[in-house]
Amino acid sequence: MKQGLSLRVSQHLALTPQLQQSIRLLQLSTLELSQEIEQMLDDNPFLERQTEEATREEFGVDQADAPAPREEREDGADHASPATSTSSTESTAESASETDSAASDAPESEPDWDGDGTTDIAADDSEWGGDAPARNNGTGDDERADATELARSQESLQDHLHRQALALRLSPEDSAALRFLIESLNEDGYLEDSLPALASGLAGDDNDEFDELVHHFQVALGLLQSLEPVGVGARDLGECLAIQLRALAREQEEEGTDDEDAEAVMKVALAMCKQPLDLLAKRDFKRLAALTHAREEHVRQALQLIARLEPKPGRKFVDVERNVIVPDVIVTRTGRGAHMKLRVQLNPDVMPRLRVHDIYAGALKSHKGEGSQALGQRLQEARWFIKNIQQRFDTILRVSNAIVERQKNFFVHGELAMRPLVLREIADELGLHESTISRVTTAKYMATPFGTVELKYFFGSALGTETGGNASSTAVRALIKQFVGAESAKKPLSDSQISEMLKEQGIECARRTVAKYREALRIAPANLRKAL
Repeated sequence: MKQGLSLRVSQHLALTPQLQQSIRLLQLSTLELSQEIEQMLDDNPFLERQTEEATREEFGVDQADAPAPREEREDGADHASPATSTSSTESTAESASETDSAASDAPESEPDWDGDGTTDIAADDSEWGGDAPARNNGTGDDERADATELARSQESLQDHLHRQALALRLSPEDSAALRFLIESLNEDGYLEDSLPALASGLAGDDNDEFDELVHHFQVALGLLQSLEPVGVGARDLGECLAIQLRALAREQEEEGTDDEDAEAVMKVALAMCKQPLDLLAKRDFKRLAALTHAREEHVRQALQLIARLEPKPGRKFVDVERNVIVPDVIVTRTGRGAHMKLRVQLNPDVMPRLRVHDIYAGALKSHKGEGSQALGQRLQEARWFIKNIQQRFDTILRVSNAIVERQKNFFVHGELAMRPLVLREIADELGLHESTISRVTTAKYMATPFGTVELKYFFGSALGTETGGNASSTAVRALIKQFVGAESAKKPLSDSQISEMLKEQGIECARRTVAKYREALRIAPANLRKAL
């Protein structure tokens, strides 16, 4: 193969590290951004949070590539968030804000509160009362118990069952079998694996040991199903419901209530638990009555009794992580009638206040020695990070202003007045790409007079109307929800009837589209709504 040299001209798009960081920060949620900031604060020594007690140097957008001059400022509040975080829908969409690139001079020396030595000064905590908490004694705030963490801490299902098992007098073998079954439960309190499967996993190929383990597991299973919460240790939903029904029957016997009708309903309920559960879900009373050889009235009463049972006995022991949504943008209404205005502002609680450490930056500037190039790169990274954070919030504010301007009717009349909106409209108005609008509206939330919603909530496809206009799919879903809420319980509306009602309103919506919107709203079909 002959070697040679050749020249070729080509073009390609290259993303700088600064632009890559800007894109990545833009698509992060509030929680993810907070974690990213904490990591950057740990990694970069030139970056710090703003405190009004110390003198620091801050670099704004215009000074991202050069140190900012020192100036005096009254409050000394230098931060990376936009200076102007509020706007009105009547104002033009200009640039969101600029960051003040100034830092306050060194504060005056604080007075010496230790005194001159002529008077003994001793701490007096008597004004706080005798119940005042003790001082930290040098321990940090992190070492103190957090009330929130203590409130979240709760006993697990396994610990609750193990504590009850201590009161049982069992042989070592049965006690070990019970402990093994308790640890084999899932978070809902069900025993997913069969007893032979559990025994074979321990015994292997030893048949004698296998039979002995199955015997001990059967004894332990009976003991497990007698513990609290009632229904724990069941293999399936039917068995779980049956265990709870038998417990209710025992309570009725202990109370001495001799009600023949109640006993008949209890027997029918136990028989229904042995039938396919999809019949209970569909509320097929006629077929259940035929299978259980009972009257349809007793089947209805039995179904009401079953509906009061707990399908997941371990539900209350599950440590559910509750995700609190913090809005990025807050929209408030000011004025009334024709003078009403919408005020859009960024949530100050989610806006980080960052700046560059002026002492480290000044030391690097005055000492150009070995390793200064690497430190200079870290300094530049800190400036880029502050700039990208500010640009992120500026973009969110601009997009929010454009959304509020186009969806004014929603903030006045609610979701029924929502108009069709697509990403391209906002992108063309702001001169941004659709992908940028998609990143901004993902996992970003807006607090409105009608609740906190995601920014993507304001975007919806259009449905044709008889007048030639368009109706938002969000408004159509709200209209379907309104129709279902006003329907008769004895004669609920079918999807075809809802489609005809929408046509009467001038909205062309097929039956399949109505069914899709109804399922998205988690509304049951007409036959199940009638049974309910």
